[in-house]
Amino acid sequence: MAAGNWKKERAQARIATRLKEVETIEVREYKRDTNLDDLPRNKAYRVDGVHLYVDILNLDEMLMSSQSEGPTCHRRTLRFLNLHQRAVHRILGAVDAIKVDFHNQRLHAVFAKPYDDEALRVNRAVATAQLIIDVLAGTGEDGDEYIPAAEVRVGIDTGIALAVCNGRRGSAEPLFLGVPANHAAKRAGGGDATGIFLTNEARSAIGLTEVEDEDASALGNEDVAECEREAALSITAETVLRDWKTDLENNPIARFEFSGHTPPFADLDLELLTPGNSRRNDAVSIYADIDGFTRYVAQHIDTDTGARDVVRALHVLRSELDAVLTQDFGGRKIRFIGDCVHGVIAAGTAQTTDTEASAANAILCTGALRSSFNVALADLKSAGIPTDGLGLAIGFDAGPVAITRLGMKGAMIRCATGRCVVQSEAEQLDCTGRQTAIGESAYSWASEAARAIFGSDRKRADLDFACASAELSRKGESSSKSSRAAATGIAGAGLLEKATPAPTAFQFPNHNAAPTKPAGFA
Repeated sequence: MAAGNWKKERAQARIATRLKEVETIEVREYKRDTNLDDLPRNKAYRVDGVHLYVDILNLDEMLMSSQSEGPTCHRRTLRFLNLHQRAVHRILGAVDAIKVDFHNQRLHAVFAKPYDDEALRVNRAVATAQLIIDVLAGTGEDGDEYIPAAEVRVGIDTGIALAVCNGRRGSAEPLFLGVPANHAAKRAGGGDATGIFLTNEARSAIGLTEVEDEDASALGNEDVAECEREAALSITAETVLRDWKTDLENNPIARFEFSGHTPPFADLDLELLTPGNSRRNDAVSIYADIDGFTRYVAQHIDTDTGARDVVRALHVLRSELDAVLTQDFGGRKIRFIGDCVHGVIAAGTAQTTDTEASAANAILCTGALRSSFNVALADLKSAGIPTDGLGLAIGFDAGPVAITRLGMKGAMIRCATGRCVVQSEAEQLDCTGRQTAIGESAYSWASEAARAIFGSDRKRADLDFACASAELSRKGESSSKSSRAAATGIAGAGLLEKATPAPTAFQFPNHNAAPTKPAGFA
C-alpha cells in the first residue's frame, strides 16, 4: 500500500478491477415483498416510491454549547443524535418504511407501500413526518447536561428512483439514486423554518395545488391532519415515547468516552466503536461529492442500458475515491452519503496532531481525489459508459472530530461529528464540479506555501495531484518541511516531524481496511 502519494498507473489498475466487477448488471422493476437489504453490486431496482428527508436543524446548538470545542460539547452532540436516532428507528419499523440512511442529523427513508397507490404513499409519508416531529419534540432531556428537543424540517417528493448497493464487504445498505431522493433532500435543506415541505409533484399526488416556492410553503395544519386521517397509522407519538423511555431505562446509553487514534486513520476499525469506546482527534474532514450525478441518473434511468451505466459509473467512481482516501493517503472513509464520500485524515500521534503536516497531506489527498476522478471518467468513457456532465466538488476543514457508532444495538450507524465536519460539508456545497475549497481552520493549519495554493478566497479550480504537489514543492522550499516531504511522497520524518515515533505514522497493514462485520453502514 502506498503512503502519502498517488500514481496514475495504480489508479488505473484499481479502476480496471472495479469495471470487471460490474461488467454484467441486472436491472429489475421493484415488486411486492422484494428485499432491498444487502443488494449485490451488480443488481439494481427501479422503485416507484415516496422519499422522506428529515433534517434536525439545531445540531449546531449542541456543537456550539461550549465556547471551546472540547469533549463536553461532543458528548452532548452525540447523545443528542443517539436519543433521536433510537426514537426514529422505532417509528420507521412501525410504519413499514425503508430506512435508507441516518447521516448525523439527516434521515432518508422511502415509502414503497402500498405498491399501487401513490396518494396513500404520500399521505403515509406526511403522517410519519408529523409523527417524527411530535416524537422528537419530546425526546429532550433535563439534567446535568441538558439535551434540547429536536427542531425538525422535512422534505418529501415522489417518483421513480434506482435502488443500488451502497458500500462494500459487509457495510452495504440500499442507496436510492434519482430526482425524488434529491428533491426531497433539497426541500429538507431549503431553509431554517421547521415544518413539512412537499414538492409540487408530491402535492399534486394528494390533490393539493402547486406552489411557486416549495421551500417556503410548509403544509398547513389542516392538510397535515387530512393526511393523517388518510394514512391511519397504527401508532401514536404517545406510544412511541413510552416505548422509547422504557428502552432507555432498560438499555441506557453509555457515557461517551473518547481516546485518541494514532494515525493513519485507515487502521481504525469502525465496527468496534461504541459510545464507551469512541475516538476523538484533531483531524481534517473531507467531503467529495460527484457533481451532476442526479441529473446524470435522470437522463439514463428510463432504459435498462442507461440504468446499467449508472450503476457502473457509481461503483467505479466511489470505489476509486474510497481507495485514494484510504489506501493512498491513510485516511478513513466514514460514510458514503449517496454519491458523496466523507472521510477523515490526520498526521501525528494519538495525543498530538501535526497540524501543518495534516493540512499538507489533506491538500495532496484532495488533489489525488480529483486526479483519480478524471482518470476514472476517461476509463469509463473508453469502456463505452457515458459520463458527460459529471464533476467533483471537494470541501475540507480541520478541527476536533469525534468518531463513534450510534443507534440501536444490532443496527448501529457510523458517525463523525464536529464543527469542522459541518463546515467541510458547507465548503463542498459551495463548490462547482471543478472546485476544491479549504475551510478557515484548515487554512490556519496550513503552511504559507499551502495557503498560497488557494489564495485569500480559499478556493481553487482544477486542483489535481500534480498541481498540488508541484506547488507545495516549489513554494515551500524554505517554509514547510512537512509540505515538501508530502509533495514528494516521503512518508516518514517529513510528514510527521512532530510525531513520536514519526517513521511509523504512515505505514499501513497488509489487509483491507474496510469493515468486515455484517452489521455496518457505508
